[in-house]
Amino acid sequence: MISLNDLKIFVAVCEYQQFSAASKVLEISPAVASLAVKRLETQLDAQLLVRSTRHVALTEAGQRYLPFARTALDTLSEGQQLLRSQQAEISGRLTISAPSDLGRGILRKLIDQFQALHPALEIKLLVSDKVTHLYRETVDMAIRYGVPGDSNLFATSLAAANQRVLCASPEYWRLHGMPQHPEDLLAHDCLCFMLDDTVHNQWRFAHNGHAIHVKVTGNKVSDDGEIVRQWALAGYGIAYKSQLDVAEDIQAGRLVAALTGYETESAPLNVLTTQKPGQLPNVKRLIDYLKQALT
Repeated sequence: MISLNDLKIFVAVCEYQQFSAASKVLEISPAVASLAVKRLETQLDAQLLVRSTRHVALTEAGQRYLPFARTALDTLSEGQQLLRSQQAEISGRLTISAPSDLGRGILRKLIDQFQALHPALEIKLLVSDKVTHLYRETVDMAIRYGVPGDSNLFATSLAAANQRVLCASPEYWRLHGMPQHPEDLLAHDCLCFMLDDTVHNQWRFAHNGHAIHVKVTGNKVSDDGEIVRQWALAGYGIAYKSQLDVAEDIQAGRLVAALTGYETESAPLNVLTTQKPGQLPNVKRLIDYLKQALT
């Protein structure tokens, strides 16, 4: 069986390109490091390094194997950190960025419940629909709808199956009638959300495999999703909202869904971080809690 210690030494030698430098960091002798790599090569039946008096270089086999060695060590390290975090009391500050209506609604309630379980944790909740730049702002995690555009961020799914729902107040439906087809929306006041100066007035549906796109109109537009929801509750028009944002309103009868026979747009909910969540114990604990609660 391959020794984890031998893997660790092999990765260190590759990073420093010298047995002597790697040995100094690991606080072992170069001879011990050399023997460890030789044992690993014997186990794998492949030469991983080409040795010279001053430097070492990866062979083709070594180049192929190195990413797997690093991944194995990273995975084990994350597992150890996770166990330590679960055993330790959560403390410190956790700064969270969240969309306006979700942050003021179900998410705020879940975060309050999580904090009640961990009273030593300080929560800083930033509620805004503006795009948060995690590398420029002091934010531990950003909770956002949709697929992240920045490939340098780590995305963890909270609710992959979340969809949008077309809804309005009972009074609005009573006065104007419910649409029977997405194109009927052209005769209604639709409440639109704006992000980064772009008005999202192209509402998409599907039925029996056919896509239906409707460019809606209305006299109210906002860059705050919570305001759009409040307008819908007040009977000003129809909103096309994430199910998570309006689930409690629909359950309580304050909003009523329409066109339920049509497929609606996907609105997956993700957590974005600059590091792997496993390397951020407080973030990992909250993500696990939110996942279970939202499921």
